[in-house]
Amino acid sequence: MNLFEQQANEFSSRHIGPNEQETRQMLKAIGVKSLDELIDKTIPASIRNRQPLEITAATSEFEYLSELQQVAAKNKIFKNYIGQGYYDTITPSVILRNVFENPGWYTQYTPYQAEISQGRLESLLNFQTAVSNLTGLPLANASLLDEGTAAAEAMTMFFNQKNKDHHHVTVPKFFVDHAVFAQTKDVLATRAKPIGIELIVGDYATATLDSNYFGAIVQYPDSNGSIHDYRSFINHVHETGGYVVMATDLLALTLLIPPGELGADAAVGNAQRFGVPMGFGGPHAAFFTAKDDFKRAIPGRIIGVSIDAQGNRALRMALQTREQHIKREKATSNICTAQALLANMSAMYAVYHGPEGLKNIARRISLLAQTLSYELDEMGYSNVNEYFFDTLKIKVSDSNKIRAVAEMRQINFNYWDQQHVGIALDETTSQRDIIDILSVFAEADGVDQVAATFNMEDHTDNIPATLNRTSEFLTHPVFNSHHSETEMMRYIKSLENKDLSLNISMISLGSCTMKLNAASELIPVSWPAFSKLHPFAPAGQWDGYRQIITELEEWLSKITGFAATSLQPNSGAQGEYAGLLTIRAYHADRKQSHRDVILIPISAHGTNPASAVMAGMQVIVVKSDDDGHIDMEDLKAKAGQYKDSLAGLMVTYPSTHGVFEESIKEICQIIHDNGGLVYMDGANMNAQVGLTSPGFIGADVCHLNLHKTFAIPHGGGGPGMGPICVNEKLAPYLPGHISSFDGPRKTGAVSAAPFGSASILLISYAYIKMLGSEGITKATKYAILNANYMKAKLEKYYKILYTGANNTCAHEFIVDLRPFKNSAGIEAEDVAKRLMDYGFHAPTMSFPVPGTIMIEPTESEDKAELDRFCDALINIYQEIKSIEEGKMDKTDNALKNAPHTQMIICSDEWQHGYSRQLAAFPLAYVRENKFWPAVGRVNNTFGDRHLICTCEPVSSYAEEATA
Repeated sequence: MNLFEQQANEFSSRHIGPNEQETRQMLKAIGVKSLDELIDKTIPASIRNRQPLEITAATSEFEYLSELQQVAAKNKIFKNYIGQGYYDTITPSVILRNVFENPGWYTQYTPYQAEISQGRLESLLNFQTAVSNLTGLPLANASLLDEGTAAAEAMTMFFNQKNKDHHHVTVPKFFVDHAVFAQTKDVLATRAKPIGIELIVGDYATATLDSNYFGAIVQYPDSNGSIHDYRSFINHVHETGGYVVMATDLLALTLLIPPGELGADAAVGNAQRFGVPMGFGGPHAAFFTAKDDFKRAIPGRIIGVSIDAQGNRALRMALQTREQHIKREKATSNICTAQALLANMSAMYAVYHGPEGLKNIARRISLLAQTLSYELDEMGYSNVNEYFFDTLKIKVSDSNKIRAVAEMRQINFNYWDQQHVGIALDETTSQRDIIDILSVFAEADGVDQVAATFNMEDHTDNIPATLNRTSEFLTHPVFNSHHSETEMMRYIKSLENKDLSLNISMISLGSCTMKLNAASELIPVSWPAFSKLHPFAPAGQWDGYRQIITELEEWLSKITGFAATSLQPNSGAQGEYAGLLTIRAYHADRKQSHRDVILIPISAHGTNPASAVMAGMQVIVVKSDDDGHIDMEDLKAKAGQYKDSLAGLMVTYPSTHGVFEESIKEICQIIHDNGGLVYMDGANMNAQVGLTSPGFIGADVCHLNLHKTFAIPHGGGGPGMGPICVNEKLAPYLPGHISSFDGPRKTGAVSAAPFGSASILLISYAYIKMLGSEGITKATKYAILNANYMKAKLEKYYKILYTGANNTCAHEFIVDLRPFKNSAGIEAEDVAKRLMDYGFHAPTMSFPVPGTIMIEPTESEDKAELDRFCDALINIYQEIKSIEEGKMDKTDNALKNAPHTQMIICSDEWQHGYSRQLAAFPLAYVRENKFWPAVGRVNNTFGDRHLICTCEPVSSYAEEATA
């Protein structure tokens, strides 16, 4: 390779951890002579595709960013007044730099290990508090994927409250007001059909509901921008026994009576305009609040307040028994992720501006909207909306005439029809912009000049007096203390310091693939050319995005061995759901709607059965054998038993146990022979790329976790992307979207935006572009190398569960900790917490096998970091041996008392039978760069018993703790 070829391939050596010398040492430790020998031993020959990927050559980081600038220039950034749930906003620079662009925030994992996640947990609690305060409802979750899916989750929650048995639905109808956002109605229709919900669309003002309705949804303000008083309608729905969800706008709620005070049972919406760029549709944090009656049913994550082992206030994810890995096919939602990074941005926006700052932003927008409405009226254009917050619906004689002038001036309005133009103002709108808008209408009328008189005061008459908000919100000190940039910067940093992220040490979570999120991949996400595009902008304005989307779809199709790709699903679980919908649509098109049985191995991810139920399927569980593989006899028997109603199989490959099962091709053939299709869960795709593929193996559809295999960061629990790839026969059934005009759709939308979280697709695009065909294949090989190297080091001390035919693992492996429960009273949780004292996040705990940990190092970690982690686990093994041998007490030991905080170590009293040094500095490398857990071991039971999910006065925690 010459110097110029080396430059083109420079990113590979920056993404992949081990160098050539380390590679040789690692291969020797494993007992193989070459990387290719290891791969041949690991991946069955029957599924090994030795043809090189034909996607793109590698490019250097500098060259990539230079080329991308040219692509970005193809996007046209107009001034957007389209609205419909997406608005331009001002991201405070202190938040942009210190949260959005900071690896200390975007590389964190989901806060399952609360003791080293207190910073983002506090920020998410701030998010919940802000949403709860503004909506006037007591219970909020820590965000959902987007407004459309949040509305669908509310509908499903109400449906399940009224219909406990889905096979005998007694209350099937759900009312949808015609002025709900079109994309939300689209997602509602998709979600309703498979589970037997009957959507009734109409006008809330004239609707008459009866006991057949389990609920209703209205928009506040509605899609036209009009503000309505829904109290009578809500009372009417309640009288019939139904529930009401209001889709709403947080900024508008600073001025409007909140849904909770109007009587709504739940409220949903998008927190995007709280400082998160539009990004051509996402990612954004949806919000979901509800009455306390729904605390056991509300979907998604809830951050709650508890105490730690020392009685100090500690935060955690509450009510975890609601999660899919426990409830499986009995789960009422497949929500597995949130939009944590974006929720944190919105929370910080609320903290930075505070209640008065938010009200001032809302007042300015509303004053400008009132001025615009008045001036247009003077020009002879009437506003259809009597009452409004930020959006006007202007009656015109010919909207095409207005559009021609507006687009010439690089302005986008919303065009409902020939006679109506929508204008939605936002935080970025200035008085100059109002003049520009008026000029569009004037020019359309042949008038040269315009003028406007601006109301500089606080008085508005565009909001009815009966709906003016009087209740306070954001009264907690956190929203009233950090309004200077210095204060805000330090507050953000103080929270960041409480969290362990990839900029501190490796996060070896099996099945979660916490690899490098390279800066060059992430930088363009902040570029205005990508961040300021509205998802419903006219087609000619996003040619840059079109190029990226088209190329990425082609690359992912080739990588998976399939014919077509949809980038719409905005999480892995949404990808599962979308994949199953394509299977259902395919069978229905062949007059086989009765095919509704889905076979799922018992070891599968918990979202698999939950997604299947959401898709209207009947879940039949397939057993595993003693080696953790799919029980072939049980599979054959059940495929044969249900051959007349078999829709398909959901299978993860490599298996959830981290093994390439030899029988995978036979498994696919069995399903096909019995009339079903094979859905392959792409959670473990990082062990396949470039070496084999779902299409080559024989699957029909798979989803990809772009936030795993393709380098999108986890963001502390989101964003994620879960596109699906399908073979030719399923291609016609990929998800459609209301904004597309390419004919009838066989499958509806699964996300609110046409391309899901479009702006972060740039990251995966960059990952593939800079690594190229050879680089992404090499990355897979090194993911397998790193896992097998760690396995070789650890199997001398721990039992390794489940390996392949040649005693190798795929990209992850399971360490069995169950024997230590009897011998030393030590459980997997104790090891997980003790790892914090060594400066590491625990691997995946007790999944897929209780009492174990699953380790996945990824290709991005170098040998030194792998060794540090292995040394930590080996030293923990020695600590366990000390307990077994009676050298350390069974209850008073470093594992049972872990993690050890700085406060504990520095306290005046030390009453343990082991030293402070052993507790805090168990190995030499820890002393050099100590990461301190923020709190001691969190008391989960206390937190569930005393559910507090908003920022309460500090005194209330003390009172609860002593009660």
